[in-house]
Amino acid sequence: MFAFPLRLLRSARLPALMLLIAAAATGCATRIEQTTATTEGEAEARPGLRIRFQDRSLSPDNGGQRVPVSALRPGDIVLTAKNGLASLGIRLATLSPVSHAALYLGDGQIVEAVGDGVRLRHIDALMDEEAMVVAFRHPGTTAQTVAGLREFAQQKVGSRYGYVGVLLHAPFSIERRVCELPLVPGLVREFCMRGVALVQLGSGSNDRFFCSQLVLEAYRHAGLPLTSAHPRWISPADILHMRAGDVPSMQVTQPLDYVGHLKYPVAGERVASE
Repeated sequence: MFAFPLRLLRSARLPALMLLIAAAATGCATRIEQTTATTEGEAEARPGLRIRFQDRSLSPDNGGQRVPVSALRPGDIVLTAKNGLASLGIRLATLSPVSHAALYLGDGQIVEAVGDGVRLRHIDALMDEEAMVVAFRHPGTTAQTVAGLREFAQQKVGSRYGYVGVLLHAPFSIERRVCELPLVPGLVREFCMRGVALVQLGSGSNDRFFCSQLVLEAYRHAGLPLTSAHPRWISPADILHMRAGDVPSMQVTQPLDYVGHLKYPVAGERVASE
């Protein structure tokens, strides 16, 4: 996570201005936080402010770790990326390192929405296909939550893929950047995002799902919604920014805990033991 102290603007106006311009060009959501700092010669810390930018980095090299598949728990959210053109297109449109979301149900099974529809398959098959796999966990997940997630998954297996929802996300991913300009207050960003999403994506329910929508719907069904935003409005990139310490585009009920990278294309990286 990149944080830029506002008090440094006096001594680094040009770099700060360039940083804000670059962030504005990509629609980078920000949050202004209170902080304290002590400079040389001062006995007491002085309160201050800093700008925290939405974090688009995702690598074991920036504070993360590699973990084995056995580290997964039922209810964990798995975000992935492939090397193919479809994955690359999604990542470019959402300015994110992830393009797909799935839900781990335990016993080696995941549920996901793909072109063929909603399906169950083994986590090993996902690991074989994806170039990068990372897991996050809702800290409030209970046995009752997991039961609800599994129930939802069993009900929706075989449902059709939400191609229309994915296509509508293309213009939405561009128009929403106006709401995510740097220094836009969180409540204003939330109001703007919901308005644009309502117009572009609607709020109706149907029996067709795309990947991140399926994950959000499952948690809503289980009584533990990740956000009050409609599941159709959420992309895999939005789930990534729900992690603790990041700046979510829409308010979340509880930040997600980072579990670790199950797969990452870095040669010679050590996998953490359980």
